Amino acid sequence: MALLSVIRRWHLREGHSMREIARRTGLSRNTIRKYLRSDEIEPRFKVPERPSKLDAYAERLSAWLRTETNRPRKQKRTIKQLHADLMSLGYEGSYCRVAAFARAWKADRQRQMQTSGRGTFVPLAFEPGEAFQLDWSEDWAIIGGERTKLQVAHFKLSYSRAFIVRAYPLQTHEMLFDAHNHAFRVLGGVPRRGIYDNMRTAIDRIGRGKDRQVNARFSAMASHYLFEAEFCNPASG
Repeated sequence: MALLSVIRRWHLREGHSMREIARRTGLSRNTIRKYLRSDEIEPRFKVPERPSKLDAYAERLSAWLRTETNRPRKQKRTIKQLHADLMSLGYEGSYCRVAAFARAWKADRQRQMQTSGRGTFVPLAFEPGEAFQLDWSEDWAIIGGERTKLQVAHFKLSYSRAFIVRAYPLQTHEMLFDAHNHAFRVLGGVPRRGIYDNMRTAIDRIGRGKDRQVNARFSAMASHYLFEAEFCNPASG
């Protein structure tokens, strides 16, 4: 989620002061005040994606981390040792980059272990107004005497299971946003979180673990309604 969307949600929905938001983000209070007073819901600048020196070694490091998890504790290589081994292969990046990669890899592995079917599960319990889920399906209808394929938006509250269903000819941004608008109107409010699969109208690129490059228009919509968007892992319920 874009930084400005998070700032708006923290201040306008959760009631955090600008001092607290400045502490969390590292931005000055003047910058935060400017963002909140602006009519823009996304900052005009865009941070370019920069390639990492670790990219060429990511597959090798992932394989090493998998191997280390199966070794006895005293025989495992430390992150410093893994960094040194990568340098012997020509890696010129920092130790901090390797350590951050290892933390993300371990966190992603732990999430996969929790849903791998080894007798463990993640209970789905929600508070009133906490979350909603949105997904699409396909159906057919006779319109004007012709059999027409429809794209059906299913919007459901996670606590009460109250829902609204609307049909559209396509899954475009305009129709996705229209489904949200009518759902919030009919159901009487906006929950704090929205849970989605990785639909193309919301996600431009799927990264490792929970990393997502969220579409700018979808991010602007979530920023407008002040809810946090969450996305499922691929092929996971």
